[in-house]
This record gives sequence, structure tokens and C-alpha cells, in this order.
Amino acid sequence: MKICFSTLGCPEWTWDRIVDEARQLGYDGIEIRGIEGEMHLPKARPFRQGNRSTTMAQLEDAQLEISCLGTSASFHDADKWQTNLDMAMEHIDLAAELQVPFVRVFGDKIPEPANKDEVISQIVIALQHLGQYARGSGVRVVIETHGDFSRSSDLKLILDEVSMPEIGVLWDMHHPYRFYNEIPKETMNIIGNRVYHTHIKDSQMKDGTMHYCLVGEGDLPIQDCLSLLVNIGYKGWVSLEWEKKWHPELAEPEVAFPQFLRVIKGILHGVI
Repeated sequence: MKICFSTLGCPEWTWDRIVDEARQLGYDGIEIRGIEGEMHLPKARPFRQGNRSTTMAQLEDAQLEISCLGTSASFHDADKWQTNLDMAMEHIDLAAELQVPFVRVFGDKIPEPANKDEVISQIVIALQHLGQYARGSGVRVVIETHGDFSRSSDLKLILDEVSMPEIGVLWDMHHPYRFYNEIPKETMNIIGNRVYHTHIKDSQMKDGTMHYCLVGEGDLPIQDCLSLLVNIGYKGWVSLEWEKKWHPELAEPEVAFPQFLRVIKGILHGVI
């Protein structure tokens, strides 16, 4: 497996520092979710049209890859459906040019339980469009276990209707376990054959409230998750999603990034 971190964890870092820190720490790559304050990646400085070749050369020199482009695109809101579809397609174009294998999207919510089937239909149609759009580009679209689609059985309702190789799952290991009490084996039994990419974060429950913590210091069964991935022959990315952008009270990336690398390498050494 290859190890990366999401730029969500270092919102104050410049692109040059991100690349330099990833190289010095010994990461294999970087997952992009915002750069220098810009969340729409085609507008981010390193990925503007005139800068892309320089950025790719910089990554090659540092022996780093981009694992995934994280978008904000979600398809539960009919009024914003086309706007989000266009956003996702724009990121597919960027990923194809940068030779990035994955673009992340969301379901994301079921605003009214009575309209669940309608929401699922909207998401299915969006993913079908995106799968067709991505065909032949070398890019695959991954829908994350996130929001109201953190529960694997609900996500499977979508996947069963979109049986194309261009569409898979980003398994955020935290959300099904923490919010729906799914043990990792249950999650993998339901959606494991469609897992293309992963996110790891950790947390603890204190007085009924969830608190994020450094990976390895919470109770997420990370070793079980990684063992299950090894058992299915997963060779992809293990990505730290340290949500510093959304939770500024979290530890600085200078602490979280080396900690994650130590913990994950230690676990992988024991399960591979």
C-alpha cells in the first residue's frame, strides 16, 4: 500500500512546503483537498493551466504522486445537481491531465427520509454520467462513505445501480464505524469489492461527544481495517484525512503527519 496525506490537514502551508514536507517525511504522495485557500482545484495556483507542467515536474523530482483530487461535488440537492456535475467533470479533466487516478465526490445527504428513493436516483444518474465522462481517461470517480451515505447498505443501493469500473468507493474508515456502529468486516462484506481509495482518521467518545484525535490514540479499529484490505489484495492508497481546515483546534500538521506515518507503517509491518 502507498501512504499519503490530504492537504485538508495543512491549510496554511504553501504548495512548495506541502511538497517539501511530504518528501522529507517519506510519504508516497499527496491527496489534494484545497491549496493555498482555494478549494476549487482547477483555480488553485499549482493547477492553473500555465502552471501544470511545472507542478508535475516538481512532483516527479520529489518522487511523489497525487493520489486523488477531492471535490465538494454532491448530488442530493436537485437545484444544484447540474452545477455539481459540472464541477466533478472539470476535476476529471484536471485529473486526466495530471495523471491522477481518482476524483472524490459525495452522495451526500437524505434531506427527507420520504424522498430517499428520489435522492438515490439523482445520485445514480450523476455517477452514470461521470462514469461515462471518465471512460478512457484513466480517471475513476469515488463516492465517499460520508454523511447520510456513511452506512454501507445505503451506499450499496447506489453502487448496485452503477456497475461500471469507472465508479468505486472511497472508504472513509471512520464514518461507518463511528456514526453507524459498523464493524470493519461488515463494511467490507458490503462494499469491499468496490473500494478504490481510503481515508483514515481517529476519534474518541467523551461524555457522548465525538472528539478527533491523533491516529492511534483513539479507538478506531485501524489494524482490523488494514488487515481486511490486505486480505482482499488492496494495493492502493491509505490517506490521512486530518481535518485541520474544518477543525482548527486540532494538532498542527507538523505533529499529525509524522505520527500518522509511524502508526500506519507499524501496523502494515505487522499485517503484511
